[in-house]
Amino acid sequence: MIKILELFGGIGSPRKALINLGVDHKAIDYVEIDEKAVRAYNALYDNKYQPQSVIDYDLCPDVLVHGSPCQDFSRSGQRLGGKDEDKTRSSLMWETLRIIENMGVWKPKTIIWENVKGVLDKDNIDTFNKYLRKLSDLGYTNSFSVLNAMDFGVPQRRERIFIISMADGSSFDFSKLRTRSTRHISEFLEKDVTEEKYMIQVPSMLSRIEEFNPGTASKYRYLDVIEDSCWTISTRQDRCPNAGIIRLDGPQYRYLTERECWRLMGFEDSDYEEVLREYPTKPNRKNATIYKLAGNSIVVQVLEAIFEVLLDKDFDKDYITEDCGQLQMVY
Repeated sequence: MIKILELFGGIGSPRKALINLGVDHKAIDYVEIDEKAVRAYNALYDNKYQPQSVIDYDLCPDVLVHGSPCQDFSRSGQRLGGKDEDKTRSSLMWETLRIIENMGVWKPKTIIWENVKGVLDKDNIDTFNKYLRKLSDLGYTNSFSVLNAMDFGVPQRRERIFIISMADGSSFDFSKLRTRSTRHISEFLEKDVTEEKYMIQVPSMLSRIEEFNPGTASKYRYLDVIEDSCWTISTRQDRCPNAGIIRLDGPQYRYLTERECWRLMGFEDSDYEEVLREYPTKPNRKNATIYKLAGNSIVVQVLEAIFEVLLDKDFDKDYITEDCGQLQMVY
């Protein structure tokens, strides 16, 4: 059995990946301060967790997964990059390190950190290296790579850096990840979407459609028409740039729907329906909460590939089942 702890857990992509793989696992806890994400997680996995911060939290998992808020590392963000350990959203990564340090002999055997690849930019690289050095000081061997969801079957050009730190002295071999051919975006799209709320009608957005502006120096602030794959699913689709737009007859264009975004993050329609019951969509309105929950998640298929490699590790070697909530070490 693999015991996992999810910090900044969102809607529980790591747990979803393990469920898909059929892996015997125990989610010993989940820590998330966003109340809406907690409610969604509870709906998906029939839990009763309460919103809580990672600050001063202490547990002893086999695998700790954290994806601290990425806004300050993002190339479109504030460029603060977590340099000040107290003042940025991304600085919560340092709180994760404090938690691990306080665990002592109970520190996790594997740590997975996911974030935007902007952490490797010159503005942030010193902070990134500092994170690696601190983990090394705690006895971990660090390996990292930028992974694209396209390489794991999902037609979403979502590049994220994954840092995998091992406590046993070994290195994680990213070359062992099982890649898959990218499926076509059409497999993820809903049929006959005609609701007015998804149609692009605002003049400022229509003027940004890239195919109406050929030869532009940069497409970053333009709306790409989706052909085979989309760009990164973000927390909102009705802004520029976004993941891309769908061309209809007419010509008419529409945004990706909430359901499509969830599919492109690796969740099933049944998962989407569970959360939709928790956060019903208002008439003639797009569901901002559902979009945000998807955009803040991790692509499930990428985590599946990572866990497949980690399954070679013996996670039952040192620990036995907890007694009254406290794990016990086998001597």
